[in-house]
Amino acid sequence: MKRRTFITLVGGAAAAWPLAARAQQPGMPVIGLLETRSSETVADRLRAFRQGLKETGYVEGENVAIDYRWADNQPERLPELAADLVRRQVAVIAAAGGPLTAFAAKGATKTIPIVFAVPEDPVKLGLVESLARPRGNLTGVNLLNLELTAKRLELLREMVPAAARIALLVNPANSTSTQSTLREVEVAGRAMGLSIQIFNAGTSREIDVAFAAFGRQRPDAVFVSQDPFFAGRRVQLANWAVRHALPMTAGSRDICEAGGLMSYGTNIVRAD
Repeated sequence: MKRRTFITLVGGAAAAWPLAARAQQPGMPVIGLLETRSSETVADRLRAFRQGLKETGYVEGENVAIDYRWADNQPERLPELAADLVRRQVAVIAAAGGPLTAFAAKGATKTIPIVFAVPEDPVKLGLVESLARPRGNLTGVNLLNLELTAKRLELLREMVPAAARIALLVNPANSTSTQSTLREVEVAGRAMGLSIQIFNAGTSREIDVAFAAFGRQRPDAVFVSQDPFFAGRRVQLANWAVRHALPMTAGSRDICEAGGLMSYGTNIVRAD
């Protein structure tokens, strides 16, 4: 899914904001950006977001304002941050960083338009009624990361033919995506004759602990689940993978650019 599509949805939602609601907020419309990570870890995506807005006629500080809310990898803060954007009476909420932000925004308002980007089917997640007719105040894009899980495992096996034992790194705090990933990886791994061992990591310290275990147990490769937290800790992950000489695959391109072996998934930053 192209980044341009997501930006167009945000711009369209802002343009469709009811005139009565606009009258309550003088000056330029405000986009509320809700993110589970910190601004430092998504700097490249933030630049792409602003550029995409510019391409659709919206320039921050000129004809639109952006009100940022960062959870700093503390997902429990998302509901209050979303509620704060609602109190701010923003024109639209851009829920970035996966299902957790989308659900937090959905729980905070039934009237303000919400645009999300999630790694799997939003109908299955329960965010919208259908793809053709989402209804309600939510719309967005499926980045198809879950659908590509089995293919990513297959490509890893092709690049490392001797791999038989795969360490799967998941974030337990993101239970929805984690359960889906576990299901997909276990089915695909069984079909390929791979042994899958699951490791949980929801903090920087837990990533260190997981890789210390990798150093002792020596899996043949590491499969990083698609999760905003891991994308934000890409340098840490890449450094550990290099230190232990472990082939590592991720769905996020930026993890690969930081030093992982390979990635296969949606390129969120590029427009085409």
